[in-house]
Amino acid sequence: MKNTLQIVNLKCGGCANSVKKGLLTIDGIKNIVVNVEIGEVSFEAASEELVTKVKEKLAGMGYPEVGDANTLIHKAKSFVSCATGRMTSEE
Repeated sequence: MKNTLQIVNLKCGGCANSVKKGLLTIDGIKNIVVNVEIGEVSFEAASEELVTKVKEKLAGMGYPEVGDANTLIHKAKSFVSCATGRMTSEE
């Protein structure tokens, strides 16, 4: 089933690259599309359990869902994820 989440701290292509690579580590998640302009990530997941795993993974990387807590720790993690995404970008 297709899912779309609004997330915070998504600022650039480096962030998008990290988000995509992070979600690809979850078995059963595919067709990941990250839209930086509107702070949105879309993906296909076979179950609600996988959607929960995606939300946990995103929060752990510093990109919590809109409406969830966005602490200083989340912001710091997103900064590191962004920098890593920029350094490992294939573009």
